[in-house]
Amino acid sequence: MKLHQSKLNGNLFTGYGDGFVLINAERHEGSLVVTADSVAPWAPASFEALEAEHFAAIAALAPEVVLFGSGKTIRFPHPRLTAALTEHGVGVDVMDTQAACRTFNILMAEDRKVVALLLT
Repeated sequence: MKLHQSKLNGNLFTGYGDGFVLINAERHEGSLVVTADSVAPWAPASFEALEAEHFAAIAALAPEVVLFGSGKTIRFPHPRLTAALTEHGVGVDVMDTQAACRTFNILMAEDRKVVALLLT
């Protein structure tokens, strides 16, 4: 079997560590919103700072699925925080940030419309 390196267009996570992620080999710190073609700061600085508005704003991006990376450990936001996404038929998967990075890359390879919301 012959294997070829994938040449996907768009953002891919190329690494991560304590308090940072690498996207296309560029280091990013802090909370982020990552789509196929953009990387932007995300307002909440911590899990405790999460508000419903932080998730509701993501509905305008019309993703199929949102990956919520909650930091070093898995922490589930209260359903009232993600209700706006659920009302728009958007799936929300909760995982630690490193798992969210890996899952984002897989979904990008499947050409899915995915948004990663990361707390680093």
